Amino acid sequence: MDFEVTYTPEQEAFRADVRAWLATNIPEGMEQPVDPGDLTLEQYQKSRELGRRLGAKGWLYPTYPTEYGGGDLSVDFVMILEEELDRYGLHLPPYYDSGGRLGGASIFVWGTEEQKKTFLTPIFRGEWRTWQLLSEPNAGSDLAGVQTRAVRDGDSYIVNGQKIYIGSLHGCEMMWTIVVTDPDKPRHENLGWLMIPYGLPGIDVRPMELLTAGGEGGASPGLKHTVFFDNVRVPAFNLVGGENNGWRVATTHLELEHGGGGVIRRNRVVDEFLEYCITTKRDGDTLSKDPDVRDDMVEAYIKSEIVRLFGLRTYWLSHAHKPRSYEGPQLSYCRKTSALEIAETILRAVGPYAMTNDPDWGPLNGLLEHYQRSAVVGLHPGGTTDIQKVIMARRIGIGRTTQEQAGRLR
Repeated sequence: MDFEVTYTPEQEAFRADVRAWLATNIPEGMEQPVDPGDLTLEQYQKSRELGRRLGAKGWLYPTYPTEYGGGDLSVDFVMILEEELDRYGLHLPPYYDSGGRLGGASIFVWGTEEQKKTFLTPIFRGEWRTWQLLSEPNAGSDLAGVQTRAVRDGDSYIVNGQKIYIGSLHGCEMMWTIVVTDPDKPRHENLGWLMIPYGLPGIDVRPMELLTAGGEGGASPGLKHTVFFDNVRVPAFNLVGGENNGWRVATTHLELEHGGGGVIRRNRVVDEFLEYCITTKRDGDTLSKDPDVRDDMVEAYIKSEIVRLFGLRTYWLSHAHKPRSYEGPQLSYCRKTSALEIAETILRAVGPYAMTNDPDWGPLNGLLEHYQRSAVVGLHPGGTTDIQKVIMARRIGIGRTTQEQAGRLR
């Protein structure tokens, strides 16, 4: 059975145009480091420049309407864009931008027309990059338990609190977050969804020391931060979705974060691991001559392909606006657990070499070592594996009298 996507002559002609455009417009020297925490300012600036060029064509966030800076492209054409960028090890967007990948959908679904034009256009054109501020010291997977407060004061909200595991290297222009707007209301009915400019007085951003700088899905975030708010005054206009409606707004970006956005790229680490086993010799023979290593190679390839095909399905369902149920969290669960299993398989095949990035001993410039760390950490962001199982159960009607519906994306 062939699960691969096929394309029409019109779509293949579009591919040729995309390939030619990318060959001309990808800046020299913007290759991404193995560890996103090593991203230089120059590399970051070049990725932002590519983002602005893509945004000018409507290709940065191509599924959205042209009136907000999108390209109004169907999912098949967007998949071609992603496939061609993948030839360069890039994706849409070519940098970490949670406001476009996740928050943009929330603004598109729940924002007023004025808010869409104010916030979406600069994000979709690559002029703004955004961070998401969700987790707190006492609220991660239990997102409705956030404690950061936003108190209305005339035409503003005064924000106080703390968010953790935030953002990436080199700052941003805008942040979006969930805050408590009415502490007297019940859970899920007491929240607001707020856009906050990065440089407002009272915002303090501090780096965190973590096992890995990477993340799941899209561009790996790089260095994470703690963000403190001390009487930060934010325009009331920036509240998206209305008073105390933040949880409903959040269901849209949570649908994407929990797997609804899909993944359509090949696993670069697995591809490099396979090539390494084919070309690397130990005791006179390549690793791939060892039957146990060959079994490991096949296992890693099959698991990565299953995740990729799940991603193709989920990406198409989400962006072709088809009915969805458990597919997003199923993809997220499979992606998280498979990554850890693949890391263990690579470690078994390559041995202790996979655990070092030493230039004399570490294979593939430390790519395998970084994957070992990332696979462990990747079990947690965007909802833990246990959370994904809970969502899947609710979507198929287990444990509740009514089935939970997937979050709105349009």
